[in-house]
Amino acid sequence: MKNAVSGLGLAPDAAMVTFPIDLFLPGSDLSAVTARRKEFYNGLTKWQSDFNQGTGGAKMLAVEGATHEDALQKANNLLLTNLWGDGLPVWPATRERVDWILRGSALPRDHVLGKFPPRGGITTVELCAVALAMAGGRPEYLPVLIAAVEACLAPESLFDQLQATSGGPFPVVIVNGPIAKDIRLNSGFGCLGPDPQRPAGASIGRALRLMQQNVGGALPGIGTMAIYGAMRYTNAVFAEDEASLPEGWQPHGTRRHGFAPGTNSVSVFFASGVTNIRRRGAKKETPEEDVTQGLHRMADFMRTPNFAALAGWEKGTPGAMLISPVVAGMMAKLGWTPAKLQDFLWEHSKIPMETIRRAGGRAWIEIDPNPKARASIDLDPWPIAMKPENLVFLVAGGDHPTHSQWLQAHSPAVIGRVIHTPESFDRLLAESDRDLGCGSEECRI
Repeated sequence: MKNAVSGLGLAPDAAMVTFPIDLFLPGSDLSAVTARRKEFYNGLTKWQSDFNQGTGGAKMLAVEGATHEDALQKANNLLLTNLWGDGLPVWPATRERVDWILRGSALPRDHVLGKFPPRGGITTVELCAVALAMAGGRPEYLPVLIAAVEACLAPESLFDQLQATSGGPFPVVIVNGPIAKDIRLNSGFGCLGPDPQRPAGASIGRALRLMQQNVGGALPGIGTMAIYGAMRYTNAVFAEDEASLPEGWQPHGTRRHGFAPGTNSVSVFFASGVTNIRRRGAKKETPEEDVTQGLHRMADFMRTPNFAALAGWEKGTPGAMLISPVVAGMMAKLGWTPAKLQDFLWEHSKIPMETIRRAGGRAWIEIDPNPKARASIDLDPWPIAMKPENLVFLVAGGDHPTHSQWLQAHSPAVIGRVIHTPESFDRLLAESDRDLGCGSEECRI
């Protein structure tokens, strides 16, 4: 609540009356509210803020040690003590390192991107560079991080709510365009996890997470009430495998946002979980049987009445389905297109209203703030999205037929932004090859 109040431009020490969680559980006794009514009256009529935000920029901190290792350890201890770290070792954001990272921006360092919710911290390009420096990133990663932050701060994303909610949705950043390969962003085997040959996604996602915490105030149990948290260190940052798209299949950035093919762009939505789906058949199924059975298994995973999809029912997404390049190729040969696949999954993931009623789901539809989502209660079976196009469908992952991934969403919108690179970007890529070795596919194990 203090973060939310601050994000609205009010004093973070605004008067409030707190109650234990028991008050908000089914069957609770509300008489405690009446008994403490004078606290509400006093807060409304007598409260005065003691908060003084002050002026001037942040001061540089100095850390000294007997050796470089000692100083580094002390710096990490300082960051954790001040709740600025994430529990893993970080690179201290020295002035030299931040200046180096800023070489990757096409914008001036003091350019304001917006207010990071829910606390409302003013977010600049320099602040992105600080976070990327702490996360171990490089200058060529900065344009992607800036575009991702711009997408998160878009009003239609409702990021202020997603940052604070108990469900723990996390940003998923999908990158399209040649910049993905340029900066060694993974689109193949292990694209959702760590990869020392393609390290960009981990640093970009971790930097975004550090900004969620340090600028937006998303400290577990304080600024974010995510009961369990999810992928909190690195979020999910990966590229669509455009080189493996079957003939006639357009990139996600084109299909969803209308960007011309070849445009460097990000597409951001918020996921609440990741589920592995065993897609391939076990015996001697025909190609047609293998594809159809696999699609039914995907739809069955999507057809669950937990109502994370309600948040994006009209304009957002119920989630993203990832299929591997080899599966995409097989589907294309059988006449499937992304639009036909979206139609199939949308139709076969509809939930019978009796299942929704049994799970107590009608009440969630009835109280949804979106009138179009509320009106969907008359549909039986109930579709998890208003239209098939809401489903995000991607070609990514290792070239293997057995599994698909379903990233269930809690996302009122899917936000697209173009990535802008500086004129010196080619020089940054050459320096990356110098520092990290050859980055082309031919050089990778």
